[in-house]
Amino acid sequence: MELAGSTRTRNAASRASGQDGFNEWVRPHWSVMYACAVVQSAQGEADDVVQEALIAAWRKWAQFDADRGSPRAWLVAIVLDQARKSHRKRHDPAAADVDTPASDAVADLDLRRAVNALPPRQRVAVELHYFVQLRVCEVATLMSCSEGTVKACLSAARANLRTRLGDDFR
Repeated sequence: MELAGSTRTRNAASRASGQDGFNEWVRPHWSVMYACAVVQSAQGEADDVVQEALIAAWRKWAQFDADRGSPRAWLVAIVLDQARKSHRKRHDPAAADVDTPASDAVADLDLRRAVNALPPRQRVAVELHYFVQLRVCEVATLMSCSEGTVKACLSAARANLRTRLGDDFR
């Protein structure tokens, strides 16, 4: 387990090494950032959202504080912010284009529609926890709430999805 002080020292050294240090610092979190962008942005916009998030993270890298959260949570928060900005630019009331399925599976489309219909806090909790595979504590950090609140949102979302999709939905 790494101490916060040694994390700050390592991050300071990484920042000093410039772009290569930044690339190495981001690399372990790339897949989570991309998964979050896929879930939170319109179809086909994930690459742009991640690119904008990386630019923003590079600009704000000196502001990262390990005492306030993990690099993963910080980077995902930036991706979420960029996805919201992208959504506002489109002026599209839907969070995702559910009329064009990403796969041929009707069940995937039904699930996506049901998740999109959840109340916003439940939808974000489900997407971050189940689709992006963040831990409850990381979701709590990103949602600015307690772990108990995240667990309650997830429980309510599961009940809501069961009602919409039925108990036998697979």
